[in-house]
Amino acid sequence: MPRETPDGSAVPVTPTGESRLALVRRARKMYRELVELYPDAHCELNFTTPLELLVATILSAQCTDKRVNQVTPALFARYPGAEAYASARREELEEMVRSTGFFRSKAGNLIGLGQALCEKHGGEVPGNLSDLVKLPGVGRKTANVLLGNAFDVPGITVDTHFGRLVRRFGWTGEQDPVKVEHEIAELFPPKDWTMLSHRVVWHGRRVCHARRPACGACGLARWCPSFGEGPTDEATAVKLLRMRSFA
Repeated sequence: MPRETPDGSAVPVTPTGESRLALVRRARKMYRELVELYPDAHCELNFTTPLELLVATILSAQCTDKRVNQVTPALFARYPGAEAYASARREELEEMVRSTGFFRSKAGNLIGLGQALCEKHGGEVPGNLSDLVKLPGVGRKTANVLLGNAFDVPGITVDTHFGRLVRRFGWTGEQDPVKVEHEIAELFPPKDWTMLSHRVVWHGRRVCHARRPACGACGLARWCPSFGEGPTDEATAVKLLRMRSFA
């Protein structure tokens, strides 16, 4: 609910109690710093086609990008198109994706995905959200990953890292991923959405860890309301940094 100012006008309540305008300004300052920190941020799943990215993203659920990238070269060679997934032998496909976890459900989703693409989309991956979320194994998060990185359609991808960080930053107080997506989208222009997702995730993996963030070595510290959740001493914090590729 909005709160009232002394003159009776309503001011939207933000997670940190700052004004809406102050929140937008602070969030954009933080993003400008993220641009400086991670100029080369990108999707860390390896792919060459929309279908490859879609498959890799489905496999990345409850699995690291590094592990998925170890599995996908052989997988993509064995199943080069939607038709191949549609006619795959379940036992063989399960074995190929076993190391990504939840391999039975993931294999089932990939077979169903191939069948749906062949039956409804001529074997091609659709480039719009409404069609993507109707495909087996594809939710809104996966669809936004695909749209932003394979079709250049702006989208905000709310994964575990992203949701954790934007709440820690005080950009939103929401827990539901769809509500988080909508609230963050109101803070930034659409042209920034896809790269914002990548840069926030990169920062979460490298600096702003879930259990012990490296606050004393964080370039966003001056604007972060959660500064102090991790060590604030620079020498201690630097030891927590993981400045490497996760691909």
